[in-house]
Amino acid sequence: MSRLKARFGELKAANRKAFVPFISAGDPDFDTCLAILEKLPGAGADVIEIGMPFSDPMADGPAVQASSLRALESGASMVRTFELLKRFRKNDNKTPIVLMGYFNPIHAYGTARFAKDAAAAGADGLIVVDLPPEEDDVLRVPAQAQGLDMIRLATPTSDDARLTKILDGASGFLYYVSITGVTGTKAFDSTAVAAAITRIRKSTTLPLAVGFGVRTPEQAREIAGIADAVVVGSAIVSRIGELAKGPKPALVAEIVELCRILAASTHAASDDKVRA
Repeated sequence: MSRLKARFGELKAANRKAFVPFISAGDPDFDTCLAILEKLPGAGADVIEIGMPFSDPMADGPAVQASSLRALESGASMVRTFELLKRFRKNDNKTPIVLMGYFNPIHAYGTARFAKDAAAAGADGLIVVDLPPEEDDVLRVPAQAQGLDMIRLATPTSDDARLTKILDGASGFLYYVSITGVTGTKAFDSTAVAAAITRIRKSTTLPLAVGFGVRTPEQAREIAGIADAVVVGSAIVSRIGELAKGPKPALVAEIVELCRILAASTHAASDDKVRA
């Protein structure tokens, strides 16, 4: 059983929702990023999303763009991203890791080679923002041959016909983008998100994660009451950017504490349902 399937199965049995923090590989530098990554499971991360730095991340807002650029300036690359994951896996072989990025650097690396090396490094799933379902066979086929889940995205504009295409071949979980636009730039409409999740559940048994508009503990708790997983990225990498020029141990400690608070809010949604 894959790590993703096992983790979501454990969470469902415990009536808990998944907290999924996002960080960019190598932000603000390799060693500091690894220190953060290694502490995230202990802070309550159920699944971790790692961004593969790219110079033109079109779906991302200013905060995630800046995190990607900081990583590139510190020497990040696809090879270094895999090395980061290998180092993490030396002490943690249970926490699922999803690599998120764009097709250009994957294409340059070679899709078959990328899938093989990502799996060997310890990745569990892939989110490739700019690779639509109609065209993702080039990566999905070699990825699934290596045991990697291809995680698709649905948006507020995905009607039922489009959703059918998105779900055909999707695995791991479905990522619902809570807003129209780029990451970290708008607040979500919880009523609209709830309606969308209810509609999508009629078409799939995949776990449903929500991201792109979740920044605060209160928002995390609200989304956890609707979906199966809560993804927080911009709030985390924004804080990394604010602390990047200061002492690195203090940066690591503050980011881990931020994630601990967000995780606690996410997990508290289960308690809300029990009390109700």
